[in-house]
Amino acid sequence: MTKLFSSLIALAAAGVASVTFAQAPAASAPAAGGAKTIEAKVAMCIGCHAIPGYQSSFPEVHRVPMISGQNAKYIVAALNAYKTGERKHPTMRGIGEGLSEQDMAEIGAYYEKQGKPAVAEKPSREPSAQVAALLNKAACASCHGANFSKPVDPSYPKIAGQHPDYLFVALKAYKNEPNNVVGRTNGVMGGISKQFTNAELKALAQYIGSLQGEMQVQPQSRFR
Repeated sequence: MTKLFSSLIALAAAGVASVTFAQAPAASAPAAGGAKTIEAKVAMCIGCHAIPGYQSSFPEVHRVPMISGQNAKYIVAALNAYKTGERKHPTMRGIGEGLSEQDMAEIGAYYEKQGKPAVAEKPSREPSAQVAALLNKAACASCHGANFSKPVDPSYPKIAGQHPDYLFVALKAYKNEPNNVVGRTNGVMGGISKQFTNAELKALAQYIGSLQGEMQVQPQSRFR
């Protein structure tokens, strides 16, 4: 009888333990509605910005911009501009619309940390007399810094060393009158870009893009 009673107690205890274990959530299971990791948030970015030489075909063929090493606040400002339609790009508009302010801030901080070491205070090469005159007329250094890699406000982009073809397309975009298809809306950049011919904008883009900069394309593993 004593042995039978002891066995019943043991079985009851085992039953309680089983119920308790079954009701407890698995330790590795993600919480319902949990926040995405930063890796998940940037997964949509690496398909273009982490591939060396990758090109966009809108509004014309050009290399996608380098964002590793770019100012975090500028990345946020750019994403918001795509989200609101101030910048016309179908792919980037779709991405921007799906991001919260927190998402943008985390993505910006993630890419800002991936840059190269800081460059010298002066540009790595001097411009030609023609380009020097264009730079002076546009007053580029007053916003982007004397080395074009230290903007006076972190919501402005670093542009030294950026792909010249991207810089040219971006500068031309500010010349477009507001419409629903192409272009960028920015009062300051619009006023500046409209002072120049496309040939002059290309000369500016080629010089600035030839400089040593802090941005880079940082490839990501395809197995994540």
